[in-house]
Amino acid sequence: MQLSEAFIDLLKVLIRSPSVVGAEHSFFRVLQRELEERGARVTWYEGLLVAQGAQPRSAMFSAHIDRHGLICTGPNEFQYAAFVAGRRSDLLGNSVSEKLMRKIEDRFHGMPVTAYEPWSGSYFGAGVIQRSYVCEYRNNLIFEVEGLEHLVAGTPVAFSDRLQTFGDILSAQLDNVLTAAHLVHLFAQGFQGTAFFTAQEEAGSSWRYLLEWFRRFNGGTDKLVVVDTSPYPDRQAADAQQLVLRHRDVNAEFQPDTTALLETLCRESGISYSFKDRYIDAQNRLAEARGSEPQSLGSTEMGRIAAASNGFVQGTTLQIPTTGYHTMEESSSVSANEAFGRLLLLFSERVGALASREW
Repeated sequence: MQLSEAFIDLLKVLIRSPSVVGAEHSFFRVLQRELEERGARVTWYEGLLVAQGAQPRSAMFSAHIDRHGLICTGPNEFQYAAFVAGRRSDLLGNSVSEKLMRKIEDRFHGMPVTAYEPWSGSYFGAGVIQRSYVCEYRNNLIFEVEGLEHLVAGTPVAFSDRLQTFGDILSAQLDNVLTAAHLVHLFAQGFQGTAFFTAQEEAGSSWRYLLEWFRRFNGGTDKLVVVDTSPYPDRQAADAQQLVLRHRDVNAEFQPDTTALLETLCRESGISYSFKDRYIDAQNRLAEARGSEPQSLGSTEMGRIAAASNGFVQGTTLQIPTTGYHTMEESSSVSANEAFGRLLLLFSERVGALASREW
């Protein structure tokens, strides 16, 4: 199984384009160009870019486009952008847990970074992360970066990244530029539905922008498919399936008919799949037997919007299994990506045919 050169070339371009949480405007500009070159009609909203074909109310997919990075908050002082964008770096008891801060405190030592102007994407310089520590007075994670001492507060700083290939493996900071690239490529293959690209998912805000769009036009749906990556602890666990489905997350149950349609299409096409909620339930039973701490079912954009809209916007998720979650070495297999692209087309064709009969 092979991915097209056109898709790989597109993925390389998108990975090299910074999109730090809370500073995604310049990436939206890149997306607009790539989408319009493929025939999509593109509209901007706050925190949301909408690409549509000739049948926009048929299949609907959503991918978040923000990635982790830093934000300058003072002279040679940088903070984790997701914490700032999510207003989780204040002094009012809404800070990130010390456990999470300690988990990522040493993850990025020595990592090259690039600063950019958030609206245009203009290059503002490069540096290397020298140190990160938890400030005891602010209970917050602080980074120091060599080479970016000239930056002013508010400047986003992206982790320098490029696509790496190792045989059947694609590797980069894939969450979630990978599935966004698939949605852009879908228009080159004749997709006529709607693709949403949302900002600030890593800060827990993307569902708000998406829900506002549906309410703006007073038209809900039960067939929204939110696409993303799905983390696994190692390559063996990730390769146990090509694609990942869900019945639910920690926020809500997903639309059963839409989930069942994805499952049916997987079976008809010989695509291997699993349900992440079942996987986590099984892992938690093992953890309980060992006396270990259980895993959360996870929080997805789909679950957040379903819960907040009281079912006005419903659907399900479709995810690509990866390893190395939230690192520059997050990886996925070519086989999984080929299956993912194929299923997007099959789903859009099936839903488009059903919509045509309803019209």
